[in-house]
Amino acid sequence: MGNRLTKIYTRTGDDGNTGLGDGTRISKCHPRIKAIGDIDELNCQLGLLLSCPLPDHLRSEITDIQNRLFDIGAELSIPSGAQAPGAKTFPAELVQQLENFLDKLNKDLPPLREFILPGGSQSAAICHVARAVCRRSERQIISLTEQEIVNAHIIQYINRLSDLLFVIARTLSREVNSKEAEWRSS
Repeated sequence: MGNRLTKIYTRTGDDGNTGLGDGTRISKCHPRIKAIGDIDELNCQLGLLLSCPLPDHLRSEITDIQNRLFDIGAELSIPSGAQAPGAKTFPAELVQQLENFLDKLNKDLPPLREFILPGGSQSAAICHVARAVCRRSERQIISLTEQEIVNAHIIQYINRLSDLLFVIARTLSREVNSKEAEWRSS
């Protein structure tokens, strides 16, 4: 961040608009701002998850994901076409990293026979909430793509992240020997 904030409130958003990374102002209800807000909420949920006791390898991965979510928010804050030539964009390799970690965790889990209900332990339940927020974030980013171009790697990353959060929740439940509650149709 080039300029450090010395004053948190600016009053510039009092009219219902907010500033983007290129200085333009748009409505706080614009799909771009909704997408950025959902990514921020997801990051907060991961922060809540990190307040729980977690194995070091999960803590490290989740912290890295939080940093990547800031990268996504930063890229989303620049309108399509306003990226400076040579600007860093969200890379495809990060999607592959998530897939590799997901595969590593999933290989130790029993196969699913039914859908499972969110829960299992406090950390697993928080992870399930993060997964649901991640899915909403994905829907909001897709909504933005109906108006503007969005880096496809961001969409892929968020899609894979929701899968990873599901597997992390299952892993956390298993670590406390909690039986997964399977969905029973009425």
